[in-house]
Amino acid sequence: MGLYRAETYRVEDSVGWLVTRLRSSIFAAVDRELAGSGISAAQAGILLYLAHGRGDRVADIARDYSYDTGAATRMVARLAAKRLLRRVPDAEDGRVVRLELTAGGRKLAAELPAVAAKVLNQHLRGFTHAELGQLKGLLQRMLDNHG
Repeated sequence: MGLYRAETYRVEDSVGWLVTRLRSSIFAAVDRELAGSGISAAQAGILLYLAHGRGDRVADIARDYSYDTGAATRMVARLAAKRLLRRVPDAEDGRVVRLELTAGGRKLAAELPAVAAKVLNQHLRGFTHAELGQLKGLLQRMLDNHG
C-alpha cells in the first residue's frame, strides 16, 4: 500500500504541493535578487543551462525544464532580444538551430551562481551538510522512482 490514500488526501500535506511552493519561493527570491539585471529567474536558469553545456537547443530546454516548446521559444527570444544569447544554424544540419551565449550572456551567467547560492542558503538556513545531502538524496530517489 502507498503512503498516500485517496480518502485521506489533503493537498496541503502533499509532497508535490510543498515542492511546488518551494520552487515558487526560490524563483521569487531569485527574481528579487535579479531585479536590476533585467532577467527573470526562469531566464537565469536558461543562461546557466547553456553556460554549463547541458544543452544548446530550444528542444533541450523544453524537455529538461518541462516547458512547452512555445514557452521555451519565447524565453529564448527574450534573451536574444537582450543580446544575451544568439541563435546559430548548426554547421552539419542547417535545419537545426543551436543556442550560444554572447559575451554579455557569459558575463551575466558567471554572476548567477552567487545569486543561486545566496537564495538556496536562505532557504536552507539551519540545515547541516548531512541534512542537505539527505534532502537531495530523497528528492533524487523520488525522481528515480518516476523515471
